[in-house]
Amino acid sequence: MNSSLTRREIIKGLGMGTMAVGLSGLLADAHRSYGENSEDLTGVECRQLPLPYTHDALEPYIDRETVRIHYGKHHAGYVRGFNKTLRTLSTARKSGDLSLVKHLSREIAFHGSGHVLHTLYWENMTPKGDGKPEGELLGVMNRSFGGFPAFRSHFSAATNSVEGSGWGIMAMEPFHGQLVILQAEKHQDLTLWGVYPLLVCDVWEHAYYLKYQNRRAEYVESFFNIINWPEVESRYQMAKRATRFA
Repeated sequence: MNSSLTRREIIKGLGMGTMAVGLSGLLADAHRSYGENSEDLTGVECRQLPLPYTHDALEPYIDRETVRIHYGKHHAGYVRGFNKTLRTLSTARKSGDLSLVKHLSREIAFHGSGHVLHTLYWENMTPKGDGKPEGELLGVMNRSFGGFPAFRSHFSAATNSVEGSGWGIMAMEPFHGQLVILQAEKHQDLTLWGVYPLLVCDVWEHAYYLKYQNRRAEYVESFFNIINWPEVESRYQMAKRATRFA
């Protein structure tokens, strides 16, 4: 790999399919959140990081009891659910019984995304906040949104209008190197925020119907004969470098 690649070039080269939050927040310190054993991911369980401040530190804006319950019960529940699902999936792979994979895929997305977004949420608040970004971040926000006041209005409107339970999110859109504001009505939608796609298989019908009609499983089996594994390896190396994962 060319060592002169910039971080922006690395991220854009990943061909990322989800507009992941930040990309360097939780996953930049993957060891501390997901465990030390990065060589055997089947044995890794995530850990809930300690709060970066005391329960009452955000008062009067967010009260002590809300922080205590939110962190100690709700966030902790996502961590327990994520670890339980990781263990169940590991057992299923070893036994060869993947009959519950549809359910477990939903579980790992729901609990894993809850853990990721809550970790980012606690870390992007501080009792010492001064109300406005500076430096390079302010510059890219100005380019993306037309200034901080415009960003604040847009972010507030998007966050206030999320239907049901959800999140307001500012994220980096890697293909154009710009920032975007997103609503997450369901925080998972069968993905895990912050992931770097390495290998993807299109199973929309337009990808296989002319040859395979409704025989999706046959198409997926054939897909394994044409995977470009060196490209997958290259994406892995770029993701590892961008996140300091290993």
